[in-house]
Amino acid sequence: MNWFTDHVFKPYPELLIFLTIAIGFFAGKLHYKAIGLGAVTGCLVAGLFTGWVTDVQINGTVKSVFFIMFLFALGYKVGPQFFRGLKKDGLPQVGVAVAVCVTGLGVCYGFAKLLGYGPGLGAGLLGGALTQSAVIGVAQDAIANIHGLTGDQITAQQNLVAIGYAVTYPLGTILCAILLANLAPRWLKSDLAADSRALAAELDAPESDPDLGEGYYEVVLRAFTAVNGLVGSTIDDFEAREQQLGRRIYITSVRREGRILAHSQTTVIERGDVLAVSALRHDLVDFDPARRIGPEADDAGLLGYRTESLHVVVSERAQLGRTIAELRREPFMVGVYVDKVYRSGAQFPYRLSTRLERGDTLVLTGPQRLVDPAGRAIGKPVPTSFATDMTWVGLGIFLGGCIGIPALHAGGVPISLSTSGGALIMGLVFGWIRGRYPTYGNVPPGAQWFMDTFGLCAFVTIVGINAGPGFTSGLSQAGWGLLLWGAVATVLPLLVGILVGRYVFRIRTPILMGVVAGAQTTTAAIGAINEASRSQIPTLGYTIPYAAGNVLLTIWGAIIVALLG
Repeated sequence: MNWFTDHVFKPYPELLIFLTIAIGFFAGKLHYKAIGLGAVTGCLVAGLFTGWVTDVQINGTVKSVFFIMFLFALGYKVGPQFFRGLKKDGLPQVGVAVAVCVTGLGVCYGFAKLLGYGPGLGAGLLGGALTQSAVIGVAQDAIANIHGLTGDQITAQQNLVAIGYAVTYPLGTILCAILLANLAPRWLKSDLAADSRALAAELDAPESDPDLGEGYYEVVLRAFTAVNGLVGSTIDDFEAREQQLGRRIYITSVRREGRILAHSQTTVIERGDVLAVSALRHDLVDFDPARRIGPEADDAGLLGYRTESLHVVVSERAQLGRTIAELRREPFMVGVYVDKVYRSGAQFPYRLSTRLERGDTLVLTGPQRLVDPAGRAIGKPVPTSFATDMTWVGLGIFLGGCIGIPALHAGGVPISLSTSGGALIMGLVFGWIRGRYPTYGNVPPGAQWFMDTFGLCAFVTIVGINAGPGFTSGLSQAGWGLLLWGAVATVLPLLVGILVGRYVFRIRTPILMGVVAGAQTTTAAIGAINEASRSQIPTLGYTIPYAAGNVLLTIWGAIIVALLG
């Protein structure tokens, strides 16, 4: 191993980084039910191990590049939802998030003062107990600006951030998931699965709407020759009658005497016309087209029109605040289906009662000639593109870094956002701009994943490698009591959030569990909650608090260093 370290890892430390990332991602996949280390913690633990074994140090600039890229991507992803949370209907969820985050900061600061922790261990306790990985980088940046510390002292405190986080994070994640998915609902005398079903029924009307079942995705297109009851009716009359009966059946094309007619809702169906019929599979079976239209036909030309799946960013003022159910009744949605909804960069489990928000992305499917006008009526169609607008990304990170450099002075101590904090703020702004004007700054999901997930994992990998040689001595300095105090610091903010959400804002239990999980930015917890509830309903409370929690807890990394420095 010594030979390999001396001849491979020390001359080429970049190889050690990628080997450690591979080990970390593999370890992150290991899980029990909905709980696992995750890629970030896996990379940190792997970095601590490989750094301890090899005693290799990685250049700090490389670490900073990955971290500032991650924070910009984080802000960009949650920007639309963060600013939306500041509006009236999002304030109760933001209020719970603020209560959780402020309590978490107060508890971690109190424990750090009580136990004599310095800024390094104090920030590590906060990041791990509140399960916010971004605290590591922000706190390390803040420690580097503490006056009166030597270079060795700064390095030692920075390494303690990673050590404190590594000790407290795994238990913090497990406790958060167990408390919110199992213990808290029982404490509130709630059957999470039953309450989720009841809430889903209240949110949707009617309950048996086909858009909510597997049949929603079974859109079929078949051709029939008109010889029976439809003859003499217009296309519009036929579709309106079926809609009143609760069936979504559309005539998308008509062939008459060998020629395909230009589509018009006023076309009168004549005997012998071949009709292309689009419908949900079970609606078509219920309709019995062979009896009510005529025999099925095989017409490749009629059925072979181009279909499209179009991503549309909701931006038209007339559609904002409307429900999915209201949108479906619009004339431009005839023959067009809402396939998926994305909010804050993640697929959103929408219901008929889900209201459209600026920046939501709808995936519309159907004939191209119908989908394109529907997309324009809803907002800005965004054709699928894998090219990232690097001008947008580079300018955003540069401007964010610039606003983070200037420092205010409080009692002679410089306090600044730092370049990383500035990148987070500018990411929020650029993400909000993208939500309002979706033709600017394309950053496709793959690029967002690279900047967000890989950027953070690469950063914590380097942090772990650099901290690895001092891990044993740092852990002995911290003491295993850190694990106990970290557990308490995890649970207390969650309990405060539950009390505030239940008795101040009167939030229903399934949604409340999602709100509190989002406030503490614990992805494993929302997975466990959804599993326990056998529903995606709790996720409806997750997105706004997740955005607010990410911003506040990241900033707390600098605040606790200032308080303990």
